[in-house]
Amino acid sequence: MSRENAPQFSASDLLQQTGYEEIDGFSADDPAAAFAAFRRSASIIAAAAQEQRGAVPPPQSLIAVARAALEGVDDPAHFFRRWFQPHRIKAQGFVTAYYEVEVDARLSPEPGFTTAVLSRPLDLVTLNEAPLQLPSGEKLTSARRQADGALAPYPDRRAIEEEGAAPSAHPLAYVRDPVELFLIQVQGSARLRLPVGGALTLTYAGRNGWPYTSVGRLMIERGLATKTEMSLDLLKATLRRLGAGPGEAGRRLMQENRSYVFFEVDGSAQRRIGPIGGQGAPLTPFRSIAVDRSIWCYGLPFWVAARIPWQSEAETDFRRLMIAQDTGSAIIGPARADLFFGAGEAAGRRAGDIRHAAEMIVLLPKEIGDDR
Repeated sequence: MSRENAPQFSASDLLQQTGYEEIDGFSADDPAAAFAAFRRSASIIAAAAQEQRGAVPPPQSLIAVARAALEGVDDPAHFFRRWFQPHRIKAQGFVTAYYEVEVDARLSPEPGFTTAVLSRPLDLVTLNEAPLQLPSGEKLTSARRQADGALAPYPDRRAIEEEGAAPSAHPLAYVRDPVELFLIQVQGSARLRLPVGGALTLTYAGRNGWPYTSVGRLMIERGLATKTEMSLDLLKATLRRLGAGPGEAGRRLMQENRSYVFFEVDGSAQRRIGPIGGQGAPLTPFRSIAVDRSIWCYGLPFWVAARIPWQSEAETDFRRLMIAQDTGSAIIGPARADLFFGAGEAAGRRAGDIRHAAEMIVLLPKEIGDDR
């Protein structure tokens, strides 16, 4: 993405400068936990390493902050106050949450494990810089490179599942059913438990480029669930009740989300820390967020304040400094964030209940030479 498309890191119609003393709860947060997450982003920013999913490039001021973070910091609270200026985002904030799926799997198909998790196809081309524009007006962020070098729309979910339309993608493992695979794809990562006690860690490796459609929203619109009762467990149960086999109603509903995600097996040291986000850094539970990559660069700290059921079914205060380290097809807008809740079923249950208004404050790096 060109710098011309980057947001201006100064006053704008959407931002209102504020002070740390005006941020309710800031002094009570744990700056060391936020700084540990920021430092992982700083390593990528300072090295100008390639991001997994390209975003707005960091300004020179954030690069300077990243280098300072890597030099060693004795007081994380002072570090954020010294290098960043908070700005309230003057738009209605909205947060959801996501998690790392942990499910049983097999390395080869067997009864009860017949749904393949596919690798990235050889002919898939990611088009972050120049999406493929269709006559319908849709923009595809990936495409198929044909034998003559021309680009064509990549087959959608239905074609890949029913027609084998991604022949160069190979199975990495097999999970229980298409519903399990669908949730892995929505979350963007997974830890697969193998019967002998080992595990495979999967990392996002690309998508077919078609726009994401929320199946949960479709269920609400069609009277299959209400907005208040919608949860991850209900979504899974409804899809299975409708039928996830070929041609069944649950499968057809999932296929209305034409987006299809591919994976790679990742045994790196970074991946052992946590799932890898769009920036390429491992995610930290309750410190990493996904943001709109067309608006914000990775590594920016955001203060998120909301009342959400993040510790139990009861809504309680969530006030934390979070680091932008990921993105998502459904994360659109300046005050939109997806909170990473960690791994496993408990994290999944909590994450599935989060659809709440929030206040968001972005900490923008002070310009080089500003009085600190």
